[in-house]
Amino acid sequence: MSRIIYYYQTFCGLDKILVKNTPVTHIHLSSIHFGVDDNMQQYIHLNDDSPYDSKFDNVWYEIEKANKLGIKIILMIGGAGGGYSSLFKNYPIYYDVLYNLIKNKPCIKGVDLDIEETTNIEDVQKLINSLVKDFGEDFIISMAPIESSLQEDGDGMGGFCYKTLLKSKEGHHINYFNTQFYTDYSLNAYNKVINNGYDSKMIVMGSINPNVFDVVTQVHNKYGDNFGGVYLWEYMFAKPDGYSWAKQIYNIFNPGYFTTILKYLSLFRYFY
Repeated sequence: MSRIIYYYQTFCGLDKILVKNTPVTHIHLSSIHFGVDDNMQQYIHLNDDSPYDSKFDNVWYEIEKANKLGIKIILMIGGAGGGYSSLFKNYPIYYDVLYNLIKNKPCIKGVDLDIEETTNIEDVQKLINSLVKDFGEDFIISMAPIESSLQEDGDGMGGFCYKTLLKSKEGHHINYFNTQFYTDYSLNAYNKVINNGYDSKMIVMGSINPNVFDVVTQVHNKYGDNFGGVYLWEYMFAKPDGYSWAKQIYNIFNPGYFTTILKYLSLFRYFY
């Protein structure tokens, strides 16, 4: 089944989607950073504060409830705020605090490596190896390249080639790419990624604009169940609300009987 993913960084409440048979498949909780405070102490932050701060009590309560409803909870690391340079400069310490957070929050089923700063591919491979070793083969690992990083094989925004990473032994542990189609959200842009040798089942089409239904329909009409899915950055921008937006995407992925018949009749007329 194609993925329906929300990034969740502005903690406005998830009540709309915390229902039985929710159409949402994944929530990417955003975002984790590493650094050193004014007292020169290393920290792990969820946005601007410790993930254990009481201000996040309700966030974790809702996230745990979402997990029980079958939504996969993925912890996003990095993004525009960076954090990988700090992580890899003092890897044993920072990886240990990340490990403890995931262990303390068993609702977390994976991580999303959103690398938007120059990073050595060997360090990325080391992190993937650590995660698989400590959390097992079923632990989800996703990444969030911009579209051009998959349409071409040069160094992406992280300073390394994603295809090189994917073809390495560590790359076999990457479950999907939450691709940032922010500058060209179109069937043509998606086709360019697939034509460059990527499996469509791995390519999730990401947007910052909720008005994606026409394009999603076009992509799904071509790729069907082999379409990797869609995500929206972020949950608060879903219109008219988080449930309704996700349900409309779900209906595109799961058309009714008569809709399917009409589609094939239309294709029949086109070819004949």
